[in-house]
Amino acid sequence: MRLDKWLWAARFFKTRALATEAVNGGKVHLHGQRTKPGKEVKEGTRLRIHKGSLEWNITVEVLPKQRRPAKEAVTFYSESEESINAREKVIAEEKAIRAAMPVPTDHRPIKKERRQIHRFKRIEK
Repeated sequence: MRLDKWLWAARFFKTRALATEAVNGGKVHLHGQRTKPGKEVKEGTRLRIHKGSLEWNITVEVLPKQRRPAKEAVTFYSESEESINAREKVIAEEKAIRAAMPVPTDHRPIKKERRQIHRFKRIEK
């Protein structure tokens, strides 16, 4: 089975085109080396997949005939414990950073908010 087709079937990417783009961009490594989208994938193949700030270190377990639901797609591969822990750590860090950021408002300040801003800046008007 082609690498890009397997990545799509295992639901790492929404389309085969995105999977192909990721492989060509060096985001997917096969046995630790860059590869091409048409490379054959077999059971036991080791893959390292980068997507955003997340990374998966997986071993291919099943070569599906077609794309399946996400609950079934998880059974197509096995992931190492270190990979799971590292990914959960990155997710927790990103969540903490997002929680510390101020929430942007989607509107211009109303009169009450403008007064609060002026008081905060100590501008008398």
